Amino acid sequence: MDLEHRKRFLVNFFYLAAISFLAFAGIRYALPMVMPFVAAFVISAALQRPIRYVSGRFGIRKGSCAVLMVLAFYSTIGLLVALLCVKLVALGQQLVTGFPSLYANQIEPALFAFSAWLEGFFTRMDPSAAQTVNEVFSQAIQSLSSSVSAVSMSAIAAVSGWASSLPGFFVKLLLMIISTFFLAKDHDALAGFVLRQFPERGRALLLHIREYLVGTLLICIRSYALIMSITFLELSIGLTLIGVEHSIPTALCIALFDILPVLGTGGIMIPWTVISLLQGRYALGVGLAVVYLAVTVIRNILEPKIVGGQLGLHPVVTLAGMFIGAQLFGIIGLFGVPITLSLLCNLNQSGDLRLFR
Repeated sequence: MDLEHRKRFLVNFFYLAAISFLAFAGIRYALPMVMPFVAAFVISAALQRPIRYVSGRFGIRKGSCAVLMVLAFYSTIGLLVALLCVKLVALGQQLVTGFPSLYANQIEPALFAFSAWLEGFFTRMDPSAAQTVNEVFSQAIQSLSSSVSAVSMSAIAAVSGWASSLPGFFVKLLLMIISTFFLAKDHDALAGFVLRQFPERGRALLLHIREYLVGTLLICIRSYALIMSITFLELSIGLTLIGVEHSIPTALCIALFDILPVLGTGGIMIPWTVISLLQGRYALGVGLAVVYLAVTVIRNILEPKIVGGQLGLHPVVTLAGMFIGAQLFGIIGLFGVPITLSLLCNLNQSGDLRLFR
């Protein structure tokens, strides 16, 4: 009996290792080429429940309801992205175009004043050291001035490079939107065709995986909507307390930006804090830094618990999965690895796949 268990364990282990290797290679190398169609499939699958509900509730044909639901989905996403882009473009323009003049008018005079004070301090202590300090500071200021200009030019070049990639991005976006319409409209027919290619047991397993993944995707959306709502509430309170004008709309834009990995709230809060401090608005800069730190700490505590609780995973497992996934696959891995771990746990509990006890 022990030998039989060992054989089964080894077979399952090597089977899982092979599947993991193929999945890694596919996600790493093949997925970018078909990403618009994969995203369209995921979106259309996630919209099936709302489509069925609205179609049954109001007596609308399913095909027409699918078209309307896809239109509503992309219109909502487009509106939110447009609002976010307006804020980001204004902030980026202020940072790129205003930093050289900010350096010339405020930072450089402050450095010269500090140099004069330091020179006087060394003159009182050792007159021979004053000349050396003065030369070092002059060279440092010239080097810093050149660096500021170089950074501004690099930023402009980066923006230009990003702008040149926009046509390809819009082609992929158009393909994704068109594919979503057709997949949402003909989802049942396409799903039936795929299922007919598998034997009965494989068909039942695929249906189980599909239902679980669609439900898990909706759970993830709900979890991150809750996290964004908490972030919005924290930012609204924090920005109002430090006296930021239009604190509620600003908090909403930053909370929407919070969904992005790596950048998050820091993509807006850190440049805003630095600009405020450089402009001499120290109370605002310190206040923004405190708000950002509070929001970041609370989010890092709540995110693994909320997402892991919804997925049925321990917070540490969720955090590790998110970190490893983000390192390997970027934003796809950030969400995909915890969902995959949750799926494996579910398959193990249901008896469809034996990995552990």
